[in-house]
Amino acid sequence: MKPLPLIRLLTLALALAALGPRAAWAEDPSHGDHIMVLPADLKWADAKSIPPGAKLAVIEGTLDKAVPFTFRVKFPADYKLPAHWHPAIEHVTVLSGTYNFGTGDKFDKEKTKVLPPGSTAIIQPKTNHFAWTSEETVIQLSGVGPQDINFVDPADDPRKK
Repeated sequence: MKPLPLIRLLTLALALAALGPRAAWAEDPSHGDHIMVLPADLKWADAKSIPPGAKLAVIEGTLDKAVPFTFRVKFPADYKLPAHWHPAIEHVTVLSGTYNFGTGDKFDKEKTKVLPPGSTAIIQPKTNHFAWTSEETVIQLSGVGPQDINFVDPADDPRKK
């Protein structure tokens, strides 16, 4: 395949620039069911179902229905997520920072695997797992709902406090 001549590349660049930045292509009906979201467009809110300090941004779907979901969680440095499980499969991708992930019934830093940016974890339904961060870390989660979080120790559930 031959590279594009410079004039065609410049024409393409100008055409793309003419589109200008889009806040959320998903809101534009001319794009059908496609969802395209820039990081700056994410609306972060407190993640109320896990210990305080984490933020959540929903990209697609809702967790209480049998539909695909995609969302991001931003954890502060030195965050601990106690042992818990989910009723549906969960796909986790580390976008930034370091996510330390382990499986088991009790939080144990010594039983975690370091997941740097670009890493993926696929967690089967009802698998007890936990995590912690040493720096600000952003992960993206996806799957098909309904999805919930169930803490192994109910005392760890911030929704019950």
